[in-house]
Amino acid sequence: MRALLVHNHYQQPGGEDHVFATEADLLESVGHQVERLTTHNDRIHGMSGLSLMRATLWSSSAFKEVRERVERFRPDVVHVHNSFPLLSPAVHHAAKRAGTAVVQTLHNYRLYCAAATFHRNDAICNRCGPKQIPWPSVVHACYRDSRLASAGVASMLVLHRALRTWSRHVDAYIALSHASKNKFVELGLPSDKLHVKYNVIHPDPGYEESKQDYGIFVGRLTRDKGVQTLLEALRQLSGRVPFHFVGAGPLENEVRRASERIPGVSYLGQRSQPEVLRLLGGARFLVIPSEWLEPFGRVVIEAFARGTPVLASNIGALRELVTHGRTGWHFEAGDASDLVRQIREIADRPETALEMVKHAREEYEAKHGIAANVARLEEIYARAIDVSRSSKA
Repeated sequence: MRALLVHNHYQQPGGEDHVFATEADLLESVGHQVERLTTHNDRIHGMSGLSLMRATLWSSSAFKEVRERVERFRPDVVHVHNSFPLLSPAVHHAAKRAGTAVVQTLHNYRLYCAAATFHRNDAICNRCGPKQIPWPSVVHACYRDSRLASAGVASMLVLHRALRTWSRHVDAYIALSHASKNKFVELGLPSDKLHVKYNVIHPDPGYEESKQDYGIFVGRLTRDKGVQTLLEALRQLSGRVPFHFVGAGPLENEVRRASERIPGVSYLGQRSQPEVLRLLGGARFLVIPSEWLEPFGRVVIEAFARGTPVLASNIGALRELVTHGRTGWHFEAGDASDLVRQIREIADRPETALEMVKHAREEYEAKHGIAANVARLEEIYARAIDVSRSSKA
């Protein structure tokens, strides 16, 4: 197949950026022809507020570039990972007008939530959802704590619902878990266009059986990631277990201060992917304390690949990915006391965590292996092409 992959990179690299790069490389490794069309949010620094809002609603330049790429490259499918904010959903329209099948990966909940997380004030929020006018997001300044910026995102949602972008200009959606698929069906996306495909990492980083005595957090340092709940738990533990934080984000200074006050806690900052995998491989356990409805959680399978069990909040896809008592543990999302209880259990019974090392790696090989993932992606592309052709008949 010939695939044009489209992605708007974030200022702080995250899971979506890794998935985009990985899937492009995997497709090429098995013989498919791939072109990449990308932009980067660093461009926002040189834009006025009005220019950014225009691009968010409808980027004429992105529309033109997709049309030109399709005419030149003649892809069988255009696969959009992220179009927000600089590419805009205009890329979907451009691909469909050129007669190409369109696939959209649902990395987050941006189609229905300005913040993309369904999380506000440290709690799950469903006030917008499928509303035609998501006015609560503007009232509460859900995007970047700005009513003006939130109004721009809300306007984009209203416009593209009116244009029926999501029902007419996408042939197949990729949901990253059964949990996220069920959420999108609940919100109104057609279930027959939603296909579950777990994320993948490539190349396989390899199994690390020997472990050191530390726990680790890897990810964005934000409230919805449960960072403050984890910090409170570590404060209560007062050095009972050595712990590393890896990542960057708005709560970076809070984590840095905590590392100076709480014994055994260290802040390692942003690290390269090889270094992250090394640290994951050496950890006794990974903590994912998310408090939003995680559609997936790529770091889960990175940990499993390295043979590291995962202590995760029992919310969203995390409840689906981590099997309590076999590949890790669950705790009540947002409950620091429950998190403390679980970490103490891990510290008091290290043999249990060591038993899970093999199970974590087995889970990776059984469900997240490269060959099965590529086959699933090819199958979804074929389904999208069939849907696109039938809509023209």
